[in-house]
Amino acid sequence: MDAKVSEPGVSPATAEPITHKDRRLIVVSMMLPVFLGSIDQSILATSLPTIGRALGDVHNLPWLITSFLIASTALTPLYGKFADIHGRRAALLIALGVYMAGSLLAASSTSMLMLICGRVVQGCGGGGLTAISQMILGDVAAPKDRAKYYAYFSIAFTTAGGTGPVLGGWICDHLYWWVIFLWNFPLCVGAVILTLTMLRRLPRHDRPHKLDFFGAVLVMAASSSFMLALNLGGVRYAWFSSPVLALVVCALVLGAGFVMRQLTTVEPLIPLAVLADPTARLAMVAHSFGWGSIMALNIFLPMYLQSVLGWSATSSGLSLMILMVTLNASAGLSSQLVGRVKHYKLLPMIFLFVGIGAVLALALSAATMTTLQFEIILFLIGVGFGPTAPLTQVVLQNTVSIHHLGAAIGTMNFVRTLMSTILVAVFGAIVLAAVPLGASGDTLGQRALAGTSVSTFTIVFFAAAITLAIAQLAMILVEEKPLESAITTSR
Repeated sequence: MDAKVSEPGVSPATAEPITHKDRRLIVVSMMLPVFLGSIDQSILATSLPTIGRALGDVHNLPWLITSFLIASTALTPLYGKFADIHGRRAALLIALGVYMAGSLLAASSTSMLMLICGRVVQGCGGGGLTAISQMILGDVAAPKDRAKYYAYFSIAFTTAGGTGPVLGGWICDHLYWWVIFLWNFPLCVGAVILTLTMLRRLPRHDRPHKLDFFGAVLVMAASSSFMLALNLGGVRYAWFSSPVLALVVCALVLGAGFVMRQLTTVEPLIPLAVLADPTARLAMVAHSFGWGSIMALNIFLPMYLQSVLGWSATSSGLSLMILMVTLNASAGLSSQLVGRVKHYKLLPMIFLFVGIGAVLALALSAATMTTLQFEIILFLIGVGFGPTAPLTQVVLQNTVSIHHLGAAIGTMNFVRTLMSTILVAVFGAIVLAAVPLGASGDTLGQRALAGTSVSTFTIVFFAAAITLAIAQLAMILVEEKPLESAITTSR
């Protein structure tokens, strides 16, 4: 699939210069796809207990999160290359169409299996929404200017992460759980209209690519086997039982096959040229481990508040608003400084130390947490991680040419989503190990997790702090190259 299709757009050679106003309009219009692609990773956080009771299945609840993440993980690099071949507009329209189809399937589900399938389809579309929007930012702004424009995306991304649990909890408390998958349809229609209109003047930087569908299938199969082993181990089967060990072996074999595929195919799913650059590699590690930790906290903090502290779904979602506000503010303010200071790493590294300390405080005080303590800790986590998000994006985009931008951003999102998927699955296995098999529909309620749940959530929070510490180490090791002041077509 390396042939081009005609699509409205302008080649760089004939395009009129894009003004700051045009750039801002394009970037602001892309905030909606970013929001849609991000909110479905967190909106179910406060809704899982209600959905489990409604469908009579609790132990498969983690799959509602991981199935979405696995599908979006595998397809993100494909969207990046497809957008490089056929243009950003065509790729984004396809992603929106698939996402809407998955939402309809999920809303009409009558069983957990059907709902998981709907989430897979949703993930196949959602994986392209954020990645393609970030490619569009790379098309219209030079690396030195991208941080200030990325602040808009950071607002959309973190607003989705913060409002998702609130909205999901409110819908479950006052409406029906399946409304979670239908409320976004007007926003999807709006995103389609914006894509058709605002992207007409977008410059085209097409480059032929071959799409590695087989590699995507391998990584989906390997991830699913690994997640299934985590889901079943210690809950339905002993960790060293034959079914669990068989799944682990299957994941290892499929994972090895994926690696061999990447090393031998002409154009692998994960571009080796991008991974070969140490700066790009470290930026991806910092980005993926940092966001992975924040994503896992977004999922499991509402569970902690409901099961340990006895809060309602709506209250637990509302409590996370402080994380959204502070993360937004620190990301937006710091992104304005990235292109204006020589040592642009210094501030994000200092702030990330604050975030790590806050997560450690969360783990140490999990059993005696008060509302005021919790909100202060969330404030510090948001302030601490916020500057890392725009910095890692800019560092990556500063190392690749515009022709490889789609593949590079697709790879970064692939690694980030894969890390988020693994962390959600691992943390879910830790939490669900405390839930007795065959428990009632209130399994994730306060009574079923009382006592042992505090210690399990403490482990989860310590693990999140370690994950953030790995992101910090990668940030320290990233080379602080001067930011390019123009869009680079070759490097």
